[in-house]
This record gives sequence, structure tokens and C-alpha cells, in this order.
Amino acid sequence: MTDFQIEVYQNEYLPQGAAEVNAIVTVTASGGPVSVVPSNAEAAEVIIIDTSGSMQHPATKLAAAKQATNAAIDALRDGVNFAVVSGSERADLVYPPRLGMRPATALSREEAKRAVSALRADGGTAMGEWLLLARELFATQQNPLRHAILLTDGQNVHERPKKLERILETVTGSFVCDCRGVGTDWEVKELRKISTALLGTVDIVAEPSGLEADFRAMTSNAMGKEIADVALRLWTPQGATVKFVKQVEPTLTDLTGRRVESAPRSGDYPTGAWGSESRDYHVCIQVNPANIGDKMLAGRVSLVSPSGDVLGKGQILAVWTDDTALSTKINPEVAHYTGQAELASVIEEGLEAQRAGQIETATAKLGRAVKLAHESGHEDTAKLLAKVVDVVDPAHGTIRLKREVAAVDAMTLESRSQVTKRVGRKSEED
Repeated sequence: MTDFQIEVYQNEYLPQGAAEVNAIVTVTASGGPVSVVPSNAEAAEVIIIDTSGSMQHPATKLAAAKQATNAAIDALRDGVNFAVVSGSERADLVYPPRLGMRPATALSREEAKRAVSALRADGGTAMGEWLLLARELFATQQNPLRHAILLTDGQNVHERPKKLERILETVTGSFVCDCRGVGTDWEVKELRKISTALLGTVDIVAEPSGLEADFRAMTSNAMGKEIADVALRLWTPQGATVKFVKQVEPTLTDLTGRRVESAPRSGDYPTGAWGSESRDYHVCIQVNPANIGDKMLAGRVSLVSPSGDVLGKGQILAVWTDDTALSTKINPEVAHYTGQAELASVIEEGLEAQRAGQIETATAKLGRAVKLAHESGHEDTAKLLAKVVDVVDPAHGTIRLKREVAAVDAMTLESRSQVTKRVGRKSEED
């Protein structure tokens, strides 16, 4: 069985009159021996491939998507139920031939690959329809671990935005979905809306040749999950208000609006499926200020399984003091992830301003992003920023906008802007 451990990082000391309590909650899941990994029948996978007309331009795009789909099929554990969907302005079941899913075997893999090889590119793009068919397929099974891959090369032009939003409300909670855009003609915000609702990831695959390795990696990661539908449960005392709950590592995801009341003063926030991994969450609670010397349990955090079993616990505290040395100390984890959230925000705002020709705003925002990336040691983001701006002084965020920016560089920065870097915790003990 997967074991969960919760650690809480915070400065619990507050000055008189203060009411906001911040904490970083680290959840670490460690799997047991291979013998206790759930049986293969507990997992299900749907692979959704864009087959709109644009996937034929160039022809290597659809060919690479087929090859990547085959790689994903090969990466499935024996016995895992799976299906393949092709998407245009409608959704079509590629494999199996009738609504349902098939266990992965040597025979079913070969049958699926033959069906995939016959795919042709034609028509438009309506991603909501693709997601609805995926939900129908998952509904035919009892598998708790439900994962989908969605690949597109274009924008959702054959579906109104409000319709996609309604569909996302319908399918949310049914499965986890990782989204990938190939090339540069798709929209990052569109795929991020889908991946965020379905607790997945979004990324760019600049060249079709990169699809195979990416599909194999996504499928292998899904096969490593051991427990589904885990909730982060937060209890707060009477009079307290939860300002936000956000996943802040490995990616930024705001879970505040996803709260489901579970008991008086308790609410559950979805975290999806877990394997052996670690994630960080930023919890912010508004409490009633107390007197100097008073101590309060500002929040109780726990991880809860679908059956209601408590998998791990942690406490968030508040202590009021007149010792300014204690109350003004900034917790390194809280400071770090506050900066990471700002980094993601200013990147998106800066790129938007750059596209709109707002030079002064773009320079200020992207300069701030360079400074934050430098301060936090986020080298990956710093490298991506350097492809979009000329960095003069990273420590001060001094930059010049490049006259020409390749679309792939801007989209790579935007799609990966919410990938975060964990704070180095050993240093605070030195």
C-alpha cells in the first residue's frame, strides 16, 4: 500500500492584530513493494488523437502521432483497459470497434495498431466532443485509475468556448488528462483550461518527431500511479476563512474553487492519482486575531482516500507574539512559492503584452520574470526567457525585448510557465 507523509512548513508566529496564516504542506507518497501495486485491471487509458485536416500539413505530423500512439499502447501494462479515439469536429472510436475498452494483450495491441494505421486527417476541431467520448468509455469500466492523453495541433474552432466550459464541468472528476500541442498553431490557454480542470499537464511538442518519446513518458507515468481520487481535506476553526489552496509544486494549480464540503468546517480539494512522488501545496487561512501569547490550531490538513481512510495528517498553527524577531521572520518555503506564483503570472502577462505591442508593459513584466527566475534558481525558466528577451542584468531584471521572437520559443515559455522548482530546504538548516 502507498504510504503518505505530510510535513508543514510555516512561521506560526504572528504580530498582534494579524489574521493571515500561510503554510506550505508537503505531501510525499512512497509505494510499497511491487507485489502490492494494484492489479492491472484497476487502471484504464484513453488516447485521443487529433485527426483534423491540419494534421496532414505536413504529412509527417499525423504519421508521428500514429507512431506515438503505438508507443503509448506498448507502454501499457498487460491487462490495463484501453481505447483509442480520433478527434475532428466529432469524436470517433478507433479501437475497440464498439463502445467499451479492451485489456492490453499482445493481440489487442496489434489490433489497435492496425486500426490506428488506417487513420486519415480530415475535418475540424471540437475538443469537448473528444472529452465526452472519453468519459463514456471510462464509464463502461470500474477502473479507479483513469488517465487520458489528448493531442492536438490546432485551436477549438468548431466549438463555442461556453460549450467547452459546460463539457468540462460535465467531465471534471471522471478522469485525469494530460494535454499536448504539436507545432505552434494551437492555443496554450485553451489546452491549459482542459488540463487544469482534469488535473493533468500541458506542454508543447515543437516537432512531430518528439511525440513518440513524450507519449511513452506520459503513459509510463500513468502506469506508475497506485491510488486514485485522493483528496486534500482541510479543517478550519469557527470564524476562519480559507483564502486559497493551491498546488505549487511540481506545477501551479489553483484548487480553491474545487472545494467540496465534507463535514462542518471541513472541505476536500481534489489532488488526482498518486504514485511514488512528492507535491507541495500552499494553504492560506484567515483567522480571528487573538491575544499576545495565545496559540491556535488554524487548520488541520489530511489526505483522504475515496473510501474515507485518512492517509496522512498535519497541523497549521498560529501563535501571537510581541517578539518582532519571531513575527517578522519569513518562512523560506512560503516566500519561495509566493515568488514562483508571481513568476508564472508575470510571464503570462508579459507575453500577452508583447503580443499586443505594449512594449513598456512587456519589458517591465518580463524583466521582473527574469529577476524572479534568477533569485529562485529556476534555470530552466531562465533559459526559456533568454530566448524571448535579451538579458542585460538578471539580478536586477534588466532586459531588452527581442525584435523577432520565434513562435515556438514564446509558446514553450508560456506552456511551461507554471512548472515550478522546489526550494532547497537543506540550506535553511545550515
